[in-house]
Amino acid sequence: MVSEKSLAWGRSDNVIRVLTAYGLARKAEIGADKVFDFSIGNPSVPAPPAVDAAFARLLQGDSVELHAYTAAPGLMSFRKAIAADLNRRYDAGAEADLVYVTCGASAGLSICAHALMNPGDKAVAFAPFFPEYQVFAERAGGELISVPPAAGLQPDLDALVQRLDEKVTMVIINTPNNPSGVILSAESLSRLSNILRGAEEKYGHPIYLISDEPYRELVYDGTPVPCPLHFYDDTILCYSFSKSLSLPGERVGYLAVGSRAADKGDVFAAICGAARSLGYVNAPSLMQRVIESCLDQTADISVYKENRDLLYNGLKELGFDCVYPDGAFYLFVKSPEPDAMAFSERAKKHELLLVPSDAFGVGGYVRLAYCVSTDMIRRSLPAFAALAKEYGL
Repeated sequence: MVSEKSLAWGRSDNVIRVLTAYGLARKAEIGADKVFDFSIGNPSVPAPPAVDAAFARLLQGDSVELHAYTAAPGLMSFRKAIAADLNRRYDAGAEADLVYVTCGASAGLSICAHALMNPGDKAVAFAPFFPEYQVFAERAGGELISVPPAAGLQPDLDALVQRLDEKVTMVIINTPNNPSGVILSAESLSRLSNILRGAEEKYGHPIYLISDEPYRELVYDGTPVPCPLHFYDDTILCYSFSKSLSLPGERVGYLAVGSRAADKGDVFAAICGAARSLGYVNAPSLMQRVIESCLDQTADISVYKENRDLLYNGLKELGFDCVYPDGAFYLFVKSPEPDAMAFSERAKKHELLLVPSDAFGVGGYVRLAYCVSTDMIRRSLPAFAALAKEYGL
């Protein structure tokens, strides 16, 4: 019998999916150069040359060994390289035996939910957040609790205190944030950690902080991204190489359990068991070997900085209220009317495809993915000007 919940998820009105289909249809109808599609967070810069060089070198080797199964948690050489990279960059105290290589960050988040939640448990996320968090929590038999944002789209930690209870087993943060580009400040992380330590003591069990950080390297102007492991012991890092190396379709990331986490051995064993139950045998073997040799590389993020500055400054000059993004490749723009869905529909008349923020757990904004060509941004500004004029901006 078909799962009713899976059927509901599959049939749900995924705004981004609908926009993608609409955009493809419009591009076919009137021409791709006439549609300004800001809906998809798909990297638009090539992978570093070292990636292609690693492919070429590895493909000269033993094909059987190259494409064989790895250990379920990943190649030990790769896990050691990841731990060493985390320690070099962030003095993270990472241990290779606590690193699990995943099929991207989404797989890692789903694994965490299944590893840490029992039926009836709760996960907490700070709006705005990646909408799949709810699916991952519910699929594990739990519930996702949303906490609204405070000023500057930092988490409202007073509201968090009101939502914590004995059923909460994990709290998810996403920094730099999709959809806003906001980086969680050291001050917010410090206070969040103190709140969670108090809740752990009150309820008598660990509450794990899941740091979802696939945009960690996509930061501008030298803005620091504080490492949660420096603030809170019961932390699990969830990472993907999709954005830093421009490899979204290759599906490789990792989970790193903090070396000072409570019951770290049991947590890692639960991660292994959850991955097995979800059908993840191992992350792609070839890509593990490719990325192992490219851990010190990133794609050319200067393109994204140029795009951010052009789009942010252009929309501000037109009268739009924008959240300044310190990282990722998204711009969060305040809707000129309370209904962001209605605003995004009106934008379509100007061939502007924007994602309403209702999809991310908060109303009143639209998300623009500026991982597009710089030329498209320039060409889109007259359309934004016409849209601004309709609202009297």
